[in-house]
Amino acid sequence: MRFTLSSTALNAKLQTLSKVISNKNSLPILESFLFEVSNGQVFITSSDSENVMKTALSLDEFDSDGAFAVPCRTILDAMKELPEQPVTFEVNLQTYEVIVGYQGGEYRFTAQNAEEYPRTEQQTNDLNVVTVDASVLVDNINRTMFATDNNEIRPVMNGIYFDLTPDYLAFVASDGHKLVRCRYYGIKSETPASFILPKKPATLLKNGLGRDGGDVVIKFNKQAAEIHFADGVLTCRLIEGVFPNYNAAIPTDNPNQIHIDRKALISAIRRVLPFASMSSQLVRFRLSAGMLELSSEDIDFATSAKEQLICDYGGQSMQIGFRGDFLLEILNAMETEDVTVELGDPSRAGVVLPGTQPENTDVLMLIMPLLLND
Repeated sequence: MRFTLSSTALNAKLQTLSKVISNKNSLPILESFLFEVSNGQVFITSSDSENVMKTALSLDEFDSDGAFAVPCRTILDAMKELPEQPVTFEVNLQTYEVIVGYQGGEYRFTAQNAEEYPRTEQQTNDLNVVTVDASVLVDNINRTMFATDNNEIRPVMNGIYFDLTPDYLAFVASDGHKLVRCRYYGIKSETPASFILPKKPATLLKNGLGRDGGDVVIKFNKQAAEIHFADGVLTCRLIEGVFPNYNAAIPTDNPNQIHIDRKALISAIRRVLPFASMSSQLVRFRLSAGMLELSSEDIDFATSAKEQLICDYGGQSMQIGFRGDFLLEILNAMETEDVTVELGDPSRAGVVLPGTQPENTDVLMLIMPLLLND
């Protein structure tokens, strides 16, 4: 079997697919890419047994169909050093000897039998289908990923919750200290459905999808999802369980509102945070008319910092504490020049909203306060 394709196109696909492969595989064959040549295309697959990504490349030339598996490190090392040029694969499907020819040289290595590569069964039972624009999906994964948890006791918090309702599709993530809820009103369903996407496939989608990648079709049931996009398909196991009632955690009557420049607030937090206690990362907010004072201190090392910012605030004078590193994550996940922070009292969660909401979208982020010892 012989076929020819672009070196840089192949390398780009392999780099994306390599993110699927785990360092600890249950089957040795999963340390390889599966190559399948058919109808003028080569389909390349990588898997870690729970996540399977498959993509396709058009061939410049080919003489027959066939399949083989190539050790991922071998082919990655071979392709990454080549400049753009046609590369020709010659594969003996009896001995699995592979010769990769390029301008001025060749690589030789041994492939493996494609029959040993595990196949993924297509999901057919109780399938729900939702179609999302690639840019919408990438944007909302970027907004929510940082708020996911790493907790073995509550595995349902370890992914992004997709909540399809008659009014919107919500993307939700929370670790119990912070929460992100993004409602996208361009997608709705008369039949409510939901699933929890683990972080690894979410990261694969974020890195593998272009913002102009067209529609992404997600077919899912309670156990797994099959995600079709322009360049291929990702099949993944979902997190099973019931996601907490996230709407119940969001206060609806925080009357004290701060309107402030986002980058100025980020810079001020970064300046005072190094002087906070390493264990609590506490940054104290002191609010008065038109003024926000940020302060931190570490009693054990006798360090402290204080900074004042002008803001638009007309609520009651109050003090409230937040983890500075968590608040920075929230502010960095937003894109607008200014933000609104809605506060109730020192024991109630603060709600952070972008100054201008994205088109057809409602973004809300929440952070739990820390106890102040006055």
